[in-house]
Amino acid sequence: MSLRAMATDDETRELLRGTRTIAVVGLSDKPDRDSNGVARYLLSQGYDIVPVNPNLTEVLGRRAFPSLRDVPAERRIDIVDIFRRSDEVAPVVDEAVARGVGAIWMQLGVQNEAAADVARAHGIPVYQNLCIMQEHRRLRIGPVPDRPPAVLSQDS
Repeated sequence: MSLRAMATDDETRELLRGTRTIAVVGLSDKPDRDSNGVARYLLSQGYDIVPVNPNLTEVLGRRAFPSLRDVPAERRIDIVDIFRRSDEVAPVVDEAVARGVGAIWMQLGVQNEAAADVARAHGIPVYQNLCIMQEHRRLRIGPVPDRPPAVLSQDS
């Protein structure tokens, strides 16, 4: 079940248009993985991506961090996009709440209502079981204004 109904299309449009930085938790360096394809798409639309994966030091030409806690505090994160199993979401949401992020986005197949309730209790909007790339395309958001899209090689 998709949980698009939690936010209107206008609210989602406003969120994505106002977003500049997206931390992708569980970002893989393997080009055939969904997390990699979605992150490449977001980069192509001008978003700044912060890779979060404890097993990588760099992905898509960007420094990777082991956890959200390890991302420098002065680095603003607008959305935390989660590519983790549903039962592994709660600690990520706790770290996101501690950082005061703008929104939590759980990708297709990822849903954790208890973790979502924690975020909502702190005023953080939550999207569950939705692909941020598909929603961006569906809503025809277009590239981030005032920011050129990243150009990635086929190897990235």
